Formats: sequence, structure tokens, C-alpha cells
Amino acid sequence: MGSAAARHLALRGKSVALIGPGEPRSKATDQGVFASHYDQARITRRLDSDQVWSLLSCQSISRYADIENRAGRDFFHDVGSVMAGPRSGQGSDFVAKARRVGAKLGIEHDVLEGAQLAERFPFFRFPPGTQALHEAKGAGHINPRLHVAAEIACAQTDHCIVVPYEVTHIAESSMGITVHCSNQKRYSAEKVVVACGAYSGRSGLLPDPLPMKVFARTIAFFELGEAEAARLRNMPSLVYVPPDLSCDPYVLPPVMYPDGKVYLKIGGDPEDVELSGDREIGDWFRSHGDANVGAFLAEQLLKIMPDLDFEQITYGSCVTSYTKSGKPLIYGQTDRIFALTGGNGAGAKCADELGRIAAILMTEGKVPKGLYEASFGP
Repeated sequence: MGSAAARHLALRGKSVALIGPGEPRSKATDQGVFASHYDQARITRRLDSDQVWSLLSCQSISRYADIENRAGRDFFHDVGSVMAGPRSGQGSDFVAKARRVGAKLGIEHDVLEGAQLAERFPFFRFPPGTQALHEAKGAGHINPRLHVAAEIACAQTDHCIVVPYEVTHIAESSMGITVHCSNQKRYSAEKVVVACGAYSGRSGLLPDPLPMKVFARTIAFFELGEAEAARLRNMPSLVYVPPDLSCDPYVLPPVMYPDGKVYLKIGGDPEDVELSGDREIGDWFRSHGDANVGAFLAEQLLKIMPDLDFEQITYGSCVTSYTKSGKPLIYGQTDRIFALTGGNGAGAKCADELGRIAAILMTEGKVPKGLYEASFGP
């Protein structure tokens, strides 16, 4: 969100500095701050059970190609996306609401169930009564590392300055903003947007507390051999609600990681475990997640994909930030200090539009009416 805000502010001709550290070299030992975009794959899709999030993603996805072209970095993989869940009974709202949103916004998709669903995706095994919505185009997954890098590269093209240091605190006066960094330098500005993800609530950044909770998340990675990765080359991203509502897993198709191995991953913790403060958040990021949750997720994946041939399973950690409203927080706490955070588990695919809204708010003083039927305030 922060890199996107920098890009859109620079596009508007503003003098912009993007301040914040890069990815730690060693996740296990680094004592600084972390971010959840240190990964190779995040689901992107236009269909959503919530119309506001659907609109946010539609706007962002429509600009992926332009960002890629301008930055010279390809981060979007147009492999399609599936939302699946019970056709009736408990849990059926998940698909039903998404169908209504899709119809209202004119999002092209297929509705599949029974033999047709099994034939289209033979590698998935859903229980009877499952209905699925398939977006064949304009959906799939993004590489969040490359997405952020592309946003930054575009911003730099428009003369944005990048300062790769951690911010320790922000001071406001009648003269403007002073940003204090870990390299002992200070940077002055007229306004500042705080887009620090799980760390946005850190003391000294924003003057007011954020109505937001940070939850620990575990991911299970299934390492695949060359043959299995080839078998699943047409696999779309998947978001699934099982009939017993025991969890709501998301599954990413095979993706190559920096270690040269191909992994298929699943996330979707069955319970929310809240993290409080920098120390707990940092300790969690440095860990490999919760092994019990990882084993549970692995079990869920093998229910959906019982024929999966894998080498081994490993676990990882990340966090998600949830707001009371279920919508992102994009608002001014003062005339000079603005908050931009609260992905609610859906922020990666929508990041460019969330950054654009922040840029509009900072430069025009308000978000144009009619853009979204929602408030992004606290």
C-alpha cells in the first residue's frame, strides 16, 4: 500500500520520499521490522463476497499491465481463480454473495458444480453439493515481492526518493512533519502517510490508536517435484469454504521460490491468535509458524487434493491486520498525518487502488463521493 501511495503521489507531480527498510537478509535473526509481502504468491481475483473489496480489486487489476510495462517487472500470473463452497445450507453465503456481486459488476465467470466441476479441475476433490465460481481471465496470483518492486520502480521514474531505513518516530509541528530514522537522519515534509502494515500501531508513528488487530498466520508449503508441478500447470488459485465451516483455506498453485524449489501452499488458520506489540509481531515473523496449525492445514489440503504427490511439507509465518469495519483504514488523523493500513486478508491484490485512494485524500482533502459506498475511516 505504501509503495502504491508513493507511486500515485509521484504521478501527481508531488515531491515524494518513500522511507522504510527492505526485506531482511535473515528472517530468523533480524531484529528489525518485517512485512507480509516477503513471499512469491498472493491470490488476486475480482470476485468477492463484499462489493467494496471487489471494486478495489477490479481497479487494481486493471492497472497491473501498465505497472508491469512501466517497471519492466512481471508480477501478475493470469492463471485464473476459483471460489468454492456449499451451494446451500451453512456457508452458502460465501458463493451466493460473490455471484450477486459478480452479476452487479459484470465480472465474467463460470458457475460450476458436480461432474462439470470435477471435469474442469480433476486435481480438486470437493464434497457433493459444492458450487464453484471460476474466473478464467484477469485473476490468479501475483508475486508480492515483485509487485512492490514494480510500484517502487515506477515511483522512482517520477522522481520519488527511496530511503532504506526504519522510521523510529514522526513529529508534527505547525511547520510540517519531521520523520526520524534509524540512521540518525531526519526528513522534513508537508505531509506523511503511515503505511506500516502490522507495525502501523507502533508508538511514535500515528498520534491516535488504530482500531485494528494483528493476527498470527501459519502457511503450509508442499514441495513438488518436476513431474507434479507440470501436472498442475493449469491449476488456478483457490479460496474454499468447506461444509463444516472448520476453516476457510486458500490455496496457491505451484510457484518457484528463491531456493529454486517449487511449492504449492495453503493458508487459512482455523482460529485467530492476536499479536500485541513489536516484540510479539517480530518473534512471530522470525518463527516458522505454529506446527499444529500447519499440520491442520496440510490435512485440509489433502482432503481437497488427495492425489497430490509431494516431497515434503514445511511451515512458514506471516500476519494479517483486521479492522473493526472489515474495510481498509485510509484517513487523516491530523491535517498532515494519514493512516493507510488494514488489508483484512485481502490487501495484496488491492494495494495499488488503496494507495491511489490515499494519494487522492492527501492531495485533494477527501475521497470523491460515489467512488465507493464505504467509509475508510476509523
